[in-house]
Amino acid sequence: MQITQSTQLFSRAQQSIPGGVNSPVRAFKSVKMNPLFIKRAQGSKLFDVDGNEYIDYVGSWGPMILGHAHTEVVRRLEETLRKGTSFGAPTEGEIELAEIVCGAVPSVEMLRLVNSGSEASMAALRVARGYTGRDKIIKFEGCYHGSVDPLLVQAGSGAMTLGIPDSPGVPAAFVELTLQAKFNDLASVIKLADENSGEIAAVILEPVAGNMGMIPPEHGFLQGLRDLCDREGILLIFDEVMSGFRVDYGGAQNIFGIIPDMSIFGKVIGGGLPVGAYGGRQDIMLQVAPAGPVYQAGTLSGNPLAVAAGLTTLGILKEENPYPELGQKTAWLSGEFESAAESAGVALQTQAMGSMFGLFFSAEPVKNYEQALKTDTEQFTRFFRSMLKQGIYLAPSAFESLFVSTAHSEEDLERTATAFPKALRGE
Repeated sequence: MQITQSTQLFSRAQQSIPGGVNSPVRAFKSVKMNPLFIKRAQGSKLFDVDGNEYIDYVGSWGPMILGHAHTEVVRRLEETLRKGTSFGAPTEGEIELAEIVCGAVPSVEMLRLVNSGSEASMAALRVARGYTGRDKIIKFEGCYHGSVDPLLVQAGSGAMTLGIPDSPGVPAAFVELTLQAKFNDLASVIKLADENSGEIAAVILEPVAGNMGMIPPEHGFLQGLRDLCDREGILLIFDEVMSGFRVDYGGAQNIFGIIPDMSIFGKVIGGGLPVGAYGGRQDIMLQVAPAGPVYQAGTLSGNPLAVAAGLTTLGILKEENPYPELGQKTAWLSGEFESAAESAGVALQTQAMGSMFGLFFSAEPVKNYEQALKTDTEQFTRFFRSMLKQGIYLAPSAFESLFVSTAHSEEDLERTATAFPKALRGE
């Protein structure tokens, strides 16, 4: 595999872009190689600047559930582009997108569009604090909610009652009100709630964790959080930026039947364009300006292009209901991984929900961030590099989720499975 042009571009990029990339994981540092620079994408395939072709299981980190450059999405974008790229004024499309999300997601009665998942997280916390009149929040180790100062709290070192900034430049005072609990450990949440009774505004989490690998909630965990929040007057916030419209049309909350007070979205609802959204019960969302006193604004919020891509994508998902087939594809691929690993005598866990899945080189299932950190990341690096050489593009990190799209064909899946044995040997 030749990557001469990618290597040259990365060297050039480092002269004008910090680290040579505009989001850290793209740098491929954890897999000890230089990143690939992509020239184009179509369906299930990526094509880099050196002319290499890859079957893509990253899907732009989740949004591309229909595959890249879907014909209908591209057509709608071309039509919208001719009318203008941004107006700074309301459009009918914004209403339509909000109505679709409100109709699909059990917890959402009203929705506000923003520009990213990070922005949606920041706004949702502000609204929760404004609504409850409380300041503290509980988050979970390993759950990522964007590059928001109060949520950049060190993970993996045990639950903390006083957060420590995870990045230089984030003052400790910013995260003093952020309490940490362990994912899938209800007792750790109850303990924090008891120690801070009457002070906690919200509990925020990914109902299906996708940023420490793919880790589903254990039975009773989400219901326990719902019961605790009801009892203590705390708002429960589901970050469904990754899982929303990905694991099910109504999100993970629709699968588990647990209704949060607020929900956060991104990725799929923008069809691959920059977008974010937060929503929830009407009485909570009416606190948002101009209806209420909690201020939040954005010049490009509700951008016509992002809205057009989102409307088209969600329309196709509702009409075609690809979720059962996506789940079958993912289950088959996960099973092939496990069979190949068993034959090779390699300890491997696959964990999946819908079209999201993850791989851990571990003898035991992974239930939280602490366990994820103990998995064999060196073996993952060897595995990743071998798969890439064989034309299979996986996330360049042991702690990221993988995604199957409607564009992945039976041939794509079989070719991927054929690459497993060699990759498990690290060849």
